[in-house]
Amino acid sequence: MQKIEQYNFSGKKAFVRVDFNVPLDENFNITDDTRIRAALPTLRKILADGGNPIIGSHLGRPKGVADKYSLRHILGRVAQLLGAEVLFADDCVGEETKAKIAALKPGQALLLENLRFYAEEEGKPRGLAEDASDEAKNAAKKAVKASQEEFTAKLASYADAYVNDAFGTAHRAHASTALIAKYFDAGDKMFGFLMEKEVQAVQKILKDINRPFTAIMGGSKVSSKIEIIENLLGKVDNLIITGGMTYTFTKAQGGKIGNSICEDDKLCLALDLLDKAKAKGVNIVLATDAKIADSFSNDAKTGFCAVDNIPDGWEGLDIGPETEKLYAGVIKQSKTILWNGPTGVFEFDNFTHGSRAVGEAIVEATAAGAFSLVGGGDSVACVNKFGLAEGVSYVSTGGGALLEAIEGKTLPGIAAIEENN
Repeated sequence: MQKIEQYNFSGKKAFVRVDFNVPLDENFNITDDTRIRAALPTLRKILADGGNPIIGSHLGRPKGVADKYSLRHILGRVAQLLGAEVLFADDCVGEETKAKIAALKPGQALLLENLRFYAEEEGKPRGLAEDASDEAKNAAKKAVKASQEEFTAKLASYADAYVNDAFGTAHRAHASTALIAKYFDAGDKMFGFLMEKEVQAVQKILKDINRPFTAIMGGSKVSSKIEIIENLLGKVDNLIITGGMTYTFTKAQGGKIGNSICEDDKLCLALDLLDKAKAKGVNIVLATDAKIADSFSNDAKTGFCAVDNIPDGWEGLDIGPETEKLYAGVIKQSKTILWNGPTGVFEFDNFTHGSRAVGEAIVEATAAGAFSLVGGGDSVACVNKFGLAEGVSYVSTGGGALLEAIEGKTLPGIAAIEENN
């Protein structure tokens, strides 16, 4: 497979799919430019070789052209961080865009307008009434699919090479993330530096395991993590189940959880997962105590109690000190660690202690030689909030993409580069 480090972009135009879906405040100021910074090595490599990056990305989930989702709002920061002249195309396709690309001079990059302003990018019809007939929906879907090929071909026609550096969208079979790759020869399509690192990190977690391997799965719902947990049961030695899922597992085993979040229709599933883990020899680690509150608020009255004996009118919003020690002990003995999901409502400052304790234990284990991968939006937000990102092996930029990779699914954005190589 072609490696970006070995490719010479001199005199070539490269369509680079990045993930610049960054958060903006009400005045369109970027509040976190991590995703832009992550793509800089790839863009700088192309410029340094004497090539021109044609930068494609989405921003938000527009249902058509909308100024609040325009990539023009981030143009200045992209140019500042890249340290190069970045021009802007008011459209991602069209004759004016084509002319701007043809006129690019050495040292210049071009940022295209939001790819998702076009339904063809995602291949999903828009504007259909909710009560539209199945026939109408199928007709609309066919129409978009037919025009998607033309849209994809236009994007591909602008460049000599294709670089996918958007791991965060690798699980989407969109025009710019997967379909476009077929228009380029094997030697002219490749992962960017960020995508390479993401793929390597996932492979290390799933295939190159040093044991003991511990996965920490947080989140509020068992239903959203079923496939991940089941896939991990065939790989891990220890599985720490935490966050809101704690209370579904606790109630399933007969515990009293007060007003804590719980999926009552998933109690049997929780027990089934515990049985599967036992059959596979996986050590399931659940909380023993909780930090409880009398309301879902940062300013609520708080206390600590056994996780299976939470009083009525109270709810668990974080793990307690005993559980912090329990989790830390397992983590520090591990050689491979995956963390996805906080231990509690870390958005509230009074309920961050458990997540911080887990993060600090992972940092300590990493310093002792473990490989640690942190992924999923909330976990990434945790390590950034606590200043722990530099202490773990790798922080993934992909939320849904990482989770689907862990589930064992083939990611279209990765397969499109790897096939025919």
